[in-house]
Amino acid sequence: MRLIAAFFRLIRLPNLLFIALTQSLFQFCIYLPLYPDAMSQQDIIWFVLLVLASLFIAAAGYIINDYFDINIDEVNKPQKMVVDKIIRRRWAIAWHFMLSVAGILLTALAVPLREKWYLVLVNIACVALLWLYSTRFKKGLLIGNVVISLLTAWTILIVFFSKLSLDNAFAPGSSSQPKFFRFAFLYAGFAFIISLVREAVKDMEDIKGDEKYGCRTMPIVWGINATKVYVAVWLIVLIVMLLIIQVYILQFQWWWPVVYTLLLIILPLGYIFKKLYRASSPEDYRWLSNRIKWVMLSGILSMVFFYFYLYL
Repeated sequence: MRLIAAFFRLIRLPNLLFIALTQSLFQFCIYLPLYPDAMSQQDIIWFVLLVLASLFIAAAGYIINDYFDINIDEVNKPQKMVVDKIIRRRWAIAWHFMLSVAGILLTALAVPLREKWYLVLVNIACVALLWLYSTRFKKGLLIGNVVISLLTAWTILIVFFSKLSLDNAFAPGSSSQPKFFRFAFLYAGFAFIISLVREAVKDMEDIKGDEKYGCRTMPIVWGINATKVYVAVWLIVLIVMLLIIQVYILQFQWWWPVVYTLLLIILPLGYIFKKLYRASSPEDYRWLSNRIKWVMLSGILSMVFFYFYLYL
């Protein structure tokens, strides 16, 4: 049992459940209401395979990240270490390989290859990016944060592109298609920006170990204060963007999504903004990181409203 619990901790089971929840909500609360006639048994099977592919690739990424982060984690979070403490390094690398291959194969089974072969190539690129992130990008300035944020946004976009062919994904072929495009890139944009914020906060939390082993993350290169300004700017951008969206959807009299967004997304972001400048210890930054994760969850759960407004 101890080994199983350690494995689930290694692959970040709560994060994997969050990915599955995100893709499931997008499938059943956005895609289904817009395309009710397209939801067939075959489509459900393909979707399940696509979710499993995403989970396997993400799990492999978490494993390889911990594999290469042993020295840094001994400083930043020794109590949470799994690789080399409970699971041997050779088993970690074996699991990374098996999960990565399984994720790519499942992607190939989840999409019609003749039409959407490029999704398999993109997921192969995701595996490569996760490896490069763990070995090189994570220690550099900004690039690691951008890579993780793009991969976070991709968990939504892969579902979008799995439904539409690349040649007509942006063409207004029906009244539903422009809406589907807007919803996909709205939530992907939200995921990208809030991931940028959280990654920068995590860099401030882990500065001690990162600095000891030669990383050149934002807090090390620019300093803590400059990194806080960077985070604050993105928080302002996100809050303004969300407020503009609320003004737009008010014309449809969608009152409950507006109230929900104000109370559970915008106001918490404002509180995070306020607490950011007072943060000074790893515990403070960990608190901020956890609160940002809750805002991410609130944002994703807002898809539920669109099931009722678009479908019922």
